[in-house]
Amino acid sequence: MRFLVILLTLGLVWPALANAEDGRLDWPLRPRPAVLRVFDAPSPNWRSGHRGVDLGGTPGQLVYAAAEGTVVFAGRLVDRPVVSIAHSGGLRTSYEPVEAVVRTGQRVAAGTVVGELVSGHPGCGTCLHWGAMWGAASRADYVDPLGLVVTTPIRLKPLHP
Repeated sequence: MRFLVILLTLGLVWPALANAEDGRLDWPLRPRPAVLRVFDAPSPNWRSGHRGVDLGGTPGQLVYAAAEGTVVFAGRLVDRPVVSIAHSGGLRTSYEPVEAVVRTGQRVAAGTVVGELVSGHPGCGTCLHWGAMWGAASRADYVDPLGLVVTTPIRLKPLHP
């Protein structure tokens, strides 16, 4: 039983101690935003779904890189401004609609301002659609970015004082 408690404790605490290289992300808006729409993974990948989360924001609000990486796209995609960042380990994050202040090929640190939030995302007016995916863009698996957000470490009290 004690072994099980130790395993569960490590399972809860270890991910919180991980860093951006392990796929852990910081919030792209500050202060921590409200989640207006959650991730809804399509299955299979080509079906309809919601491949990210919508975070409440205001026009002109600064948007930050969720982790260290390289900007792989900063511009217009169809009818909206998008920033996409490749991180170590094959993780890629996307931010839209965001007017970029970074350029393609630029290295960014976690917390670097990548642009300003603008209105125009369908369904919520002014909100940040934040996406995350693993693997090459053509075969990427979409993942819930909220599952990768760094959390405050959990502090457990001893069973016996």
